Amino acid sequence: MNSEPARARFVTIEGIEGVGKTTQLARMSKTLSDLRIAHVMTREPGGTPLAEQIRDLVLRAGTEELPDTAELRLMFAARAVHLKNLIEPNLAAGRWVLCDRFTDATYAYQGAGRGLGAANIGALETLVQGTRRPDLTLLLDVPVNVGLQRARERNAGAGLGSRDQDRFESQRVEFFGRVRAAYLARAAAEPKRMVVIDAGATADEVSAAITAALRARTWIS
Repeated sequence: MNSEPARARFVTIEGIEGVGKTTQLARMSKTLSDLRIAHVMTREPGGTPLAEQIRDLVLRAGTEELPDTAELRLMFAARAVHLKNLIEPNLAAGRWVLCDRFTDATYAYQGAGRGLGAANIGALETLVQGTRRPDLTLLLDVPVNVGLQRARERNAGAGLGSRDQDRFESQRVEFFGRVRAAYLARAAAEPKRMVVIDAGATADEVSAAITAALRARTWIS
């Protein structure tokens, strides 16, 4: 499954709400563009028209309750579509893929946040992804209260109120505490793949740390 040319890399960016993933993904894209490295940016859940439809099912707060086990399966349904129709074709064509969240988020949000555990997720991961894993995962980390305050300020700046929050943004602080702890535990267990970056620093400092992580792997000059 990992048959793409040597220059094609699959890089994911993770973290709780408010860590600045969108900003840093755009900055990473500009760095690659300046180096004339072909790439695409995408996100999870979503990334393709069909996967985006599934994303809407997962995130939209409706009148009917979505069971946690259904949420987990929808995440992997969207991921299967995303892999088949966007991620794998671009890697095979030699283009880097920069992705806002991937399966680490599932372990953190559904596994730890929802309490579904790692075993069920691992089985689905193998079924849907085979051997495909990110080449590098950048974990942007801040304390939960900092991230949630940033998210509130972001939403307020966009004219959004509490009623506009998606199903994850509306969770309690304890939920995000479990999510953050799971992220950090995964990073500690896989230090070669996951790099923890202090997202409490300035945007320029975070961007420099990301660029340094790419250079350390000699993927960029």
